[in-house]
Amino acid sequence: MSANAALQLITVTLPDGALKQTTTGSTGYDVAKSIGEGLAKAALAVKIDGQLKDLSTPLHDGAKLEIVTRKSEEALELIRHDTAHVLAEAVQALFPGTQVTIGPSIEDGFYYDFARAEPFITDDLGKIEAKMREIIAKGQPFVRQEIARDKAIALFKAKGEEFKVELIQDLGEDQVISLYSQGEWLDLCRGPHMRTTNDVGNAFKLTKVAGAYWRGDSNRPMLQRIYGTAWRDQKELDAYLTRIEEAEKRDHRKLGKQLELFHMQEEAAGMVFWHPKGFSIFKTLENYIRAKIQKADYVEVKTPEVFDRIYWEQSGHWENYKDKMFVVQDAGDEENIKTMGLKPMNCPGHVQIFKQGIKSYRDLPLRMAEFGCCHRNESSGSMHGLMRVRQMTQDDAHIFCTEDQIVPETASFCKLVLEVYKDLGFNDVRIVIATRPDKRAGTDEIWDKAENGLKDAVTKAGLDYQIDPGEGAFYGPKLEFHLTDAIGRSWQCGTLQLDFVLPERLDAHYTAEDGSRQRPVMLHRATLGSMERFIGILIESYAGAFPTWIAPVQAVVMTITNEFDEQGKIFAQQLKDAGIRVVNDARAEKINYKIREHSMQKVPYILVLGAKEIADGNVSVRRFGSEETTVMSQMDLMETLCRDAAMPT
Repeated sequence: MSANAALQLITVTLPDGALKQTTTGSTGYDVAKSIGEGLAKAALAVKIDGQLKDLSTPLHDGAKLEIVTRKSEEALELIRHDTAHVLAEAVQALFPGTQVTIGPSIEDGFYYDFARAEPFITDDLGKIEAKMREIIAKGQPFVRQEIARDKAIALFKAKGEEFKVELIQDLGEDQVISLYSQGEWLDLCRGPHMRTTNDVGNAFKLTKVAGAYWRGDSNRPMLQRIYGTAWRDQKELDAYLTRIEEAEKRDHRKLGKQLELFHMQEEAAGMVFWHPKGFSIFKTLENYIRAKIQKADYVEVKTPEVFDRIYWEQSGHWENYKDKMFVVQDAGDEENIKTMGLKPMNCPGHVQIFKQGIKSYRDLPLRMAEFGCCHRNESSGSMHGLMRVRQMTQDDAHIFCTEDQIVPETASFCKLVLEVYKDLGFNDVRIVIATRPDKRAGTDEIWDKAENGLKDAVTKAGLDYQIDPGEGAFYGPKLEFHLTDAIGRSWQCGTLQLDFVLPERLDAHYTAEDGSRQRPVMLHRATLGSMERFIGILIESYAGAFPTWIAPVQAVVMTITNEFDEQGKIFAQQLKDAGIRVVNDARAEKINYKIREHSMQKVPYILVLGAKEIADGNVSVRRFGSEETTVMSQMDLMETLCRDAAMPT
């Protein structure tokens, strides 16, 4: 029998539901070519049954097939992954003796970690980019090969790649070891890759060099990490670089200093010194959230910041979170010293309040809120201004409810959090469900129940969601709210976690209608999350020019000459009595100097009084961001300003 006669027909399903017949051994490229030369030319990879694969992967009968092109959502991940491989080849070509380690694609780009005695410098990046463009221009095919584990170890040992050897040794005996080559250069990699290095294109840029410990362990060797970004085309790259430039201008650390909001210092690393203006923003947000949750029938509580370790052991935090906790010793009794933990979160404390007294099904749902001060022992390298701190205040709450109340309570919270984000200027919000992590408490049965319950609740709330596998909390799956800021960046802020585990571990119960003892369900939820981080996001999204209701100083009153200072003082007091956060600037400075100075402070309303304004009962008004000055009656201005400064309800 001939080879052709042995070929059998198989059928694959295309994204539009159409069926396509081909033969055994056919690849995605073969199907693309049979559809059209244009598609074959554009094809970069395939998705087979939802899994991203090389274009050369053989198809099986009944496969669901999707051809991935540069326009596909998956294209960016492929481009960035392949660019990381090109980077590694370029570095080893320019700097012989450098060892490669790992190089994944990440949000907006990629990185690769290198082991090299001599440090890279910024000037090296241009040389590396030039070499990368040479490699890309060659159009070398990405070729996959599978190899036995012992042979792979021997191969990389011979190349002096000790980090790759360790990675292979840590893989299971039954793991498939795959290598990808591009010309003579090869790397350990699961894939997939595009067709050739030419598919990477030239819309990439290396951005910075940083240090990184091998496998994130501070006891392991320090490596050198080269970061880069890569896009489909130059237009996308230029847009990204513009966004990064804008983000640097909006850096909350710079604006925090310029606007006199806060500072941080080494003697209290990761902890915020709020200045009066910054704390005004903090209090405004806290009061706003407090008003929202009071309308939603939450009760507010306050729990201790230090607990005996027994509670953290019972809750599972000691086992799963101890490395992030600050541990202290109770020296009150020298014969019986207790180990205490600063709370990293509020949930065990709220359970203790729930357990006081007998709770009935009639008491549920019980919505318990706290602006709780929490501490987490973040590594020094991970801290970043307000965005990642060691001491934070969470607008935290826990809803104790029955299983029947999960759906309405989830829907109610989703409505609340979306209202809050809209009030704060964030209308583009994406919802993600983070599922069970590898390290977790509770049985698979409980996790199935929790994950299905959360999915059902979100669906019945009429909301769309995406799945983020393995990123849930150790005690339950997590509903995440990702908001998009003014320059297109995504931030994960609000959360809701569905938890069957903690009530059991901490022995919380209520009396059901039939008199039986039942465990409540706990919904852990936060609207803003960390108050510190959310204020950092607000600073950057608004570039420090806050909406009037949030601005620490809402208006400045100044007079053209000092002879009108008394009238300025009276007008400022009237505004203050009306609830406006106002500053009366009576300094003996030129009016244009004062206007410019307060404009740099991004004050929403600059109000100027001169002889004519005072005689007519008017005021000259300049809004931030406008070069125009308008004249209004003082009464009209008062009404306009009070309306603009009112907290959303």
